[in-house]
Amino acid sequence: MKFHKEGIPSLIITLIVISVINFLTHYFCSTYPIVVWLGYALSAFLLITIIQFFRNPNRTITIDDNAIIAPADGKVVVIEEVMETEYFKDKRLQISIFMSPINVHINRYPISGVVKFSKYHPGLFLVAWHPKSSTDNERTTIVVKHKNGQEILFRQIAGAMARRIVNYSKENDIAAQGTEFGFIKFGSRVDLFLPTTVKVKVNLEEKVTGPETIIATFE
Repeated sequence: MKFHKEGIPSLIITLIVISVINFLTHYFCSTYPIVVWLGYALSAFLLITIIQFFRNPNRTITIDDNAIIAPADGKVVVIEEVMETEYFKDKRLQISIFMSPINVHINRYPISGVVKFSKYHPGLFLVAWHPKSSTDNERTTIVVKHKNGQEILFRQIAGAMARRIVNYSKENDIAAQGTEFGFIKFGSRVDLFLPTTVKVKVNLEEKVTGPETIIATFE
């Protein structure tokens, strides 16, 4: 288990806050042990929360050229055919993964290939399960072209808590299946837009693990 680099600023701020809390409780409330212990408890809660938010556990990466793997930990909340209007402008199979605050927040490439499109969109912070979060919230869109010629689009979407999306992808980058392409701080969701010909391997409400769970396979 490692601590992700994106959490270092948050960890530093948390340690400063903890130091201030403990200094104030000891300086002003040293004669009230219950207050001092409450300060310890709050400090421990803050530290544990930040560590779990930014944990980076060791994972076994599923490498399969025919498979589209989970780009994130979470729960499958959407499996439906939709019109994708930003890049493909045609019908695609949308599979959405909701990332709760207790999930690992690292995002990984679902396939290998070449990054053909990468764009950041400022926006709102609707709750991640809101129907318009995919189009109205702060988000990034990435498209990777597989060596078989097919392209898939995946989108990082901010939510009510997630206020910072990190995207490492740039156009013409080489994407390696299972490696990191970004991070969403404090939760939210990732949408996949796949060719309608893929064979889906997951069900609604199923919990998936990135980069281990196979979401679909190319046909």
